[in-house]
Amino acid sequence: MLWIKAFHIVFVASWFAGLFYMPRIFVNLAMVPQESHAERERLLLMAHKLYRFMSLLMIPALGLGLWLWLDNFGGFNRGWLHLKLALVVGVIGYHHFCKSILRNFELLANRRSHRWFRIFNEMSVLLFAAIVILVVVKPF
Repeated sequence: MLWIKAFHIVFVASWFAGLFYMPRIFVNLAMVPQESHAERERLLLMAHKLYRFMSLLMIPALGLGLWLWLDNFGGFNRGWLHLKLALVVGVIGYHHFCKSILRNFELLANRRSHRWFRIFNEMSVLLFAAIVILVVVKPF
């Protein structure tokens, strides 16, 4: 089980690296002048490749996490675990919301400022910190 846990941590950390960087690309996209097509296309290509890569990382992260949970199924009555699982669902939603934002940029339909994306960028950090604290400290 330690190997499963180790690979779960590696894939979660890698997935989150993408979730940390994707909104930075959105900040840059929101700042691109209308007439700068080449810069916009380059950033969109980077965002697409990153989204595809982090989606591939999400799958083993969630699968290995499910394996760990099923191996310790009797431990589901812990309050910290309920909150952690709720936060994981939130992270999955955040991941898919990034795809929606990317589509808006492709369609030239983004209405949000680079400042909004700077704040949005911090959400993944807060989710990551909360999940790590719950798993390590198990406060309740």
